This record gives sequence, structure tokens and C-alpha cells, in this order.
Amino acid sequence: MKKFTVGEFYCGPGGLGLGAKLAKIKDNNGEEISFKHIFASDYDRDSCHTFEKNISDVEQVICADIKSIDIKKLPYVDGFLYGFPCNDFSNVGETKGLDGKFGPLYSYGVKYLNHHNSKFFLAENVSGISNANSGTALNKIINELRNAGKSGYELTVHKYQFEKYGIPQARHRYIIIGIRKDLGLKFKVPKPSLKKMSVREALMEPPIPSAATNQEFTKQSKIVVERLSHIKPGENAWTANLPDHLKLNVKGAKMSMIYKKLDPEKPSYTITGSGGGGTHVYHWRENRALTNRERARIQTFPDNFEFIGSKESVRKQIGMAVPVQGAKIILETVLMTFAKKNYLSVEENYDY
Repeated sequence: MKKFTVGEFYCGPGGLGLGAKLAKIKDNNGEEISFKHIFASDYDRDSCHTFEKNISDVEQVICADIKSIDIKKLPYVDGFLYGFPCNDFSNVGETKGLDGKFGPLYSYGVKYLNHHNSKFFLAENVSGISNANSGTALNKIINELRNAGKSGYELTVHKYQFEKYGIPQARHRYIIIGIRKDLGLKFKVPKPSLKKMSVREALMEPPIPSAATNQEFTKQSKIVVERLSHIKPGENAWTANLPDHLKLNVKGAKMSMIYKKLDPEKPSYTITGSGGGGTHVYHWRENRALTNRERARIQTFPDNFEFIGSKESVRKQIGMAVPVQGAKIILETVLMTFAKKNYLSVEENYDY
């Protein structure tokens, strides 16, 4: 069995990590190829504990601010994975981009590649990154990653629509795959399955076990329950026909996710780390917010994956993660690229 070693920055609870753990293929000679975790790092203590508990093969989890880590002392890994912080790139935030507190943190991944020269990397961020800094932020990041390491990297930049890959959620994310240029390989975007999974299928087939962890219900006020009772599946606080006393008095932009009920026959809308102000994600039939276990299902975490921390901490961990099965699909395709196996592909959709 051949194993590619991997390490992560900004690992979160382990969406990418579990995707890597589950990813495996057989090469043209029938030999199995998979990944072996060497290290992972994050600044959030609950995320570190969650990762350590569930990604059991990892040799070291470093819980520290990335700025305090001596990158040169970290071990070499074949594959470097990082979903760098999206706070300043998300359309939900202030979109400060590279001028914000979190925007420049992508550079620590570039520093790792410059020093350790990994065979490949995977970088992930929100779709809003293409608009940050008047559209210049993503190109700047791409150029630095392209020129990283000793010989540079051959890049494939693509905005994935995960619902087209069987993930029960409309989650759109840029993923950059880079393979060291001296290896002479080019990653191709795997062709979408186009078989969409509805949120009903995700949450009800099979039902969540009664013994599942992270299944606490959120306490809803009487007025929230009453408001939800007037909102039909697929509607939100602005599109529903609400009585005057239940309408929200909000000035400015009206976010479409506010008190939005899921449409059971479609994939969920994007699961985020927020929860206040009507952003929990709401059940289509029951007048309540989803539990964290239901949110985790939509993010394709298995029911035996236990998140550590308070209910609010777990909600944030789940919302910030990469969908496990989406990560698995992409990382298995990386393995197929190195094994020189043919697979169905589509053209990358970002011109740089």
C-alpha cells in the first residue's frame, strides 16, 4: 500500500481531514493508494480537540496561532492542505479582503510550500474571494501559489458547486490544486455526477440515530415559533406572507437566509458558522432550527463523528468546514492524477 503524507493549516474540525482519511484508489497495477496524516493545525481549541478525536491517524495536532508556528520546523508532507480563513472574503462579512485581519493569512501556506516544496497542495476558500479587493485578491493569491516552492506549481483553479457532486447543499467554493511543475502532471477537474441529493434524503434516509451526539435542539422563543409557522418551505422572512406583528424591522440589505425554511425536495442552502438573527437554517416541516447533527449531515459528516465544544462552538465548526464527501471526491482525483489513471473531467472555470 502506498501512502501520500499530508499536513494541514486551518484544519477546523476535520472536513478536509476526514475526506483525506477516507480517500483511496487502486492504481493501474491494483495497488491501493491513500493518505497518511502527519500534522494539522488550528487556533481554535475546540476544533483541535474535534480533529484529534475523529482523525485518529494524525501524528500531531498543533493548537496555536499560525503566526506563532515555526514553519521551518514542521515536517515535510507530500500533500499540503489548507482552507485559509474566509472571514474577509465572504459575502456575509465586510469583505475587507487582503486589507482585513484574516485576509493575509493565506500567505502562511505559501511560506510552507516555499520551504518544504510539497508535491501538491489544495487551497480552499469562499466564492466571494473572486470579488475581494476589486477582483485582484484571488489573482494575487494564485500568482504567489504558482511561483511557490523550488520550481513552482501547475495550477487548476475551479469554483465547485458541490450540489452537482451529490452533496445535499448548494455550497460554492474555489479550490486550487497545485502540482509541482517538475513532476509534469496537471490536475483535471472531476466531472460532476449531476445527481442532486435533496435535504429530505440527507436528513431522513436513514433517520438520525437516537444516540447520535450533537443533537441538542435550539430553544426558540414563542414569537420565532409563531413566525416560522407562517413561513412555507423555501420561503424566508421577506418572501413569506407574515402578519404585521411578525415582520422584521430591518433597514438596508435583506439577507435571503433569514428565517429561511429548507425546501425538502432540493439541496440545502449554504450551511454557515453563524446562527443569530434568524440564520440557523430551519426545518421545512417543524417550526425550529436544525440541530448541529442535522447540519453536520448536510455537510456529509458521518453520524459517529463527534464534535467537541458548546452548541455554539460546534455550530461554528460545522459551518466553517469543507463537506467531507466533496473533499474525498477531489482528493481521490488527486490520487488518480498521480497514478496516471484516466477519469472523466471538465474544464476549469476560472481564467487567470
